[in-house]
Amino acid sequence: MMETNGKLNGVAEMKEKKLFTPGPLGVSLSTKQAMLRDLGSRDTEFIHMVKYIREQLVQLAGVSLDDYTCVPIQGSGSFAVEAVLTTSIPCNNGKLLLLENGAYGKRMGQIADVLGVDYKVVSFPETSQVCIEMVQKLLQEDNSWTNVAIVHCETSSGVINPVEEVGKLVKEYVPDAFYIVDAMSSFGAIPLNLDTIHADFMVSSANKCLEGVPGFSYAIAKKTSLQKCKGWSRSLCLDLVAQWEGLEKTGQFRFTPPTHAMLAFNQALMELDKEGGITGRSKRYQENRRVLQEGMKAMGFKELLDDSHKGYIITSYYYPDQEKFDFKEFYTKLQSKGQVIYPGKVTKANCFRIGNIGHLFPDDMRHLLTCIREVCYEMGITLPLEK
Repeated sequence: MMETNGKLNGVAEMKEKKLFTPGPLGVSLSTKQAMLRDLGSRDTEFIHMVKYIREQLVQLAGVSLDDYTCVPIQGSGSFAVEAVLTTSIPCNNGKLLLLENGAYGKRMGQIADVLGVDYKVVSFPETSQVCIEMVQKLLQEDNSWTNVAIVHCETSSGVINPVEEVGKLVKEYVPDAFYIVDAMSSFGAIPLNLDTIHADFMVSSANKCLEGVPGFSYAIAKKTSLQKCKGWSRSLCLDLVAQWEGLEKTGQFRFTPPTHAMLAFNQALMELDKEGGITGRSKRYQENRRVLQEGMKAMGFKELLDDSHKGYIITSYYYPDQEKFDFKEFYTKLQSKGQVIYPGKVTKANCFRIGNIGHLFPDDMRHLLTCIREVCYEMGITLPLEK
């Protein structure tokens, strides 16, 4: 297929859509353009870039390169979650305590089930944080846990869990246990210091708040904790220790690396720095959230979470209690206007979700609000909605 004037023959020019989702997320044009060249996996430039990316991620986690390391894994964020679990749960007498209040915590339970490890899932309401008092009671009653895992931002609802408080309890009552934090949708938007939250392993993905493209995820691990896990992995490809040892020895991935995704991520890191780091990005996302919150409230939409929740990653809204509202039609009409929202993922309420993260700005949120008003008018839904 030939390219003419920047367009591919036979392919209609597609209008860019704005993604108001928990992922995949929109990225800048310059991040996309960074992928328009090829690098070999053993290319010196690529090896240096991988080292730079790993070091930058550790520094963004607020910790020392002497004590922590970053291990990238090919695949989506769930690949890195599974890599940490399969690597860090001891083969003998391993026992995982999983604190969950949503779909992504439940997914860790599914992984543990497939791995065939001993685990216990303690569930909390989807619209509430993990309860600190309950966690303390659990750890006091049973100190035999070898691993404790939690999701920082449960994007099925938008709840932000108290990972620092939980981490303190883990290290107080089961100091030898590995504390695992899934910070998939929060790292890069909410400042985290892995020492402060007492995390042995933290997991995130390239295509979240650091605004790279999908293709790889990563674990940031305390070196002393990672070293203890040698030989435990139930998987060849997801063996985090073997991946780390290969990167340290040769600078290379053990298997084909996502070269283009890493080129994009390298550019995304430079753009994060220009924005003022995590602090600057956090301010943009919080402003996105403010604009959305005020606009949706003016239209009468009700949030799933009450005002005690201060998260700004994603917002869940109840379906309007109107006969004319049909989510599929609502979604399709917004999509036709280039605005992509997301279905809800909580089990006990009919909701939809609107993300505030990715390459989105306050004007994008204002345009989305305009489109929502237009779609409601087209569907015959009167605004503001009745309370």
